[in-house]
Amino acid sequence: MNWIVLIAAGLCECFFTFCLGKTKSVTGNALFLWWGGFVFFIIASMLLLMRATRSLPLSIAYPVWTGIGAVGTLLLSALALRESVTGGQLFFTALIIVSVIGLKMASN
Repeated sequence: MNWIVLIAAGLCECFFTFCLGKTKSVTGNALFLWWGGFVFFIIASMLLLMRATRSLPLSIAYPVWTGIGAVGTLLLSALALRESVTGGQLFFTALIIVSVIGLKMASN
């Protein structure tokens, strides 16, 4: 169950960074809505991470959380913000995924 909570925390990290990225391109009321989304998701992410670390070691939970956030943010940026992705970025993102899987396997 705590792994599910940790994954949810990582997804919230993706969304708060996405909201932060959107604040660059909007003004007026939309700016406040994106900032509101940023604040909501950063608080949700931290609370879920705190919940997950009640039973998962911090040395495992934190790298997994940041890995999910890094990979998810790259995907969201490429798909929703139309940012370009290079072969090097894809290669090192794949290394992050392999590392997160390795941490999960090593924690058993």
